[in-house]
Amino acid sequence: MSPVLAGVLQLLALMAALALAHVPLGTYLARVYSSPKHLRIEKWIYQGIGADPDTQMRWPAYLRGVLAFSVAGVLFLYLLQRLQGVLPGSLGFASIDPDQAFNTAASFVANTNWQSYYGEQAMGHVVQTAGLAVQNFVSAAVGIAVAVALVRGFARSRTGELGNFWADLVRGVVRVLVPIAVVGAVILVACGVIQNFSGIHEVGQFTGGSQQWNGGAVASQEVIKELGTNGGGYFNANSAHPFENPTPFTNLFEIFLILLIPVALTRTFGVMTGSVRQGYAILATMATIWVGFVALMMWTEFAHHGPALQAAGGAMEGKEVRFGIGGSSIFAVSTTLTSTGAVDSFHSSYTGLGGGITMLGMMLGEIAPGGVGSGLYGMLVMAVIAVFIAGLMVGRTPEYLGKKIGTREIKFAACYILITPALVLVFTAAAMALPTPGDSMTNSGAHGFSEILYAYTSAANNNGSAFAGLNADTQWFNTTLGLAMLLGRFLPMVFVLALAGSLAGQQPVPATQGTLRTEKPLFSGLLVGAVLIITGLTYFPALALGPLAEGLA
Repeated sequence: MSPVLAGVLQLLALMAALALAHVPLGTYLARVYSSPKHLRIEKWIYQGIGADPDTQMRWPAYLRGVLAFSVAGVLFLYLLQRLQGVLPGSLGFASIDPDQAFNTAASFVANTNWQSYYGEQAMGHVVQTAGLAVQNFVSAAVGIAVAVALVRGFARSRTGELGNFWADLVRGVVRVLVPIAVVGAVILVACGVIQNFSGIHEVGQFTGGSQQWNGGAVASQEVIKELGTNGGGYFNANSAHPFENPTPFTNLFEIFLILLIPVALTRTFGVMTGSVRQGYAILATMATIWVGFVALMMWTEFAHHGPALQAAGGAMEGKEVRFGIGGSSIFAVSTTLTSTGAVDSFHSSYTGLGGGITMLGMMLGEIAPGGVGSGLYGMLVMAVIAVFIAGLMVGRTPEYLGKKIGTREIKFAACYILITPALVLVFTAAAMALPTPGDSMTNSGAHGFSEILYAYTSAANNNGSAFAGLNADTQWFNTTLGLAMLLGRFLPMVFVLALAGSLAGQQPVPATQGTLRTEKPLFSGLLVGAVLIITGLTYFPALALGPLAEGLA
């Protein structure tokens, strides 16, 4: 079987699996976040944290819940790392330095999972399981909760109430993430991913020393790392490490986990708003962008330029032979079009245009299908922009799902789409202008610029993947990337929840002959165009200095 055919068959198998899971999981999620009943374990949690799950919150109260919980998470994870040296199960590792502890705490709480450390050489079992793995669950649940709040904004009328953050958070963990993660972890263990609490083993004597391997609760962290679109690896090689991702099947299964909840949430959106076809329109938009990016990535990496690539069957540098170009391309596109950040290959070793595709995927806002929750609310904000553009073209007040998109709503949407590009471009410009940050670049010229541009794009978009080649474990990068992750995560949420509150307070307007049918393919096409054009206008100059210049050289 040719490598190209193998890649296409993997793509088709993945799409079939997602299609089978889309309806049942999406409908189940809608029931989870609409049910008035609470499970017994949920009631115990509410009593423990002192929350009333039946109290309806307006958007400022909902936002305060999000921020208070996240601040507590940053402080707890920071202290856990700073105290690692005196904790049991530290494997002899010292406490984490302040700048790196801040960077890691901000990273995992912001659902970014950027790592400027070697996992197997820095973090013990307690920090990995009680700190990082826990944040993988709760940060994902926060993203889903904010997305559900925005969906309620579209579904409700003449009320500013968006639900209860604490109830949404707990349900997301207890009813959604934990059950799927348990099943997924069992599958990964059965396929060869390790799960233990063993220490460091010397596995062989070599000239000049020996090789050491760590054990760890890898399968349980690997499954939520992908399911929650987190991305932080137990080992430095991330999902290229055979302990995390041993076979082509586990590679495809992990991609399935990455896309599972973001794809299902489009069904949840349709069910909760009472128009399943609206959910399919959003899904069609996401699928068009994702399939297009995968096809383009495969083309760039399979293209044969020179005898070395012809002999290898494509651009195999930096890729695992057990996954090949097809599996690596699907993984790279899926992880950068979501907020996952996991990698099974090194994006720095991709062709110039291939590396640019991974960057562009993040620059789109990771909305195809995006991270858990963040992908849906990002795409819905873009839908508001697209409806506004359509209204300008035909000269009528724009409407979406019966809600008028007025000055207030479009200001919230505009602020949302401007925050992340501003963070990326300002921090990148500062790093290139100052004398010290440039010392961290392994390469010079266009590729070196791409290393820094990729780092801030990954951080501000809460992706977490690294281009490789950049030494990010410095005080400058640990601090500025940490700030970019926190601002890139929570500032957009402010405007998403404000938009949700504004929509929930409106009286729905009836559809007329002049109303734009947002469930039709025409609107999906308009939405794809809006996503690509807005991103292109924002980032094209930076891309021209980096991956485009390298790819065309």
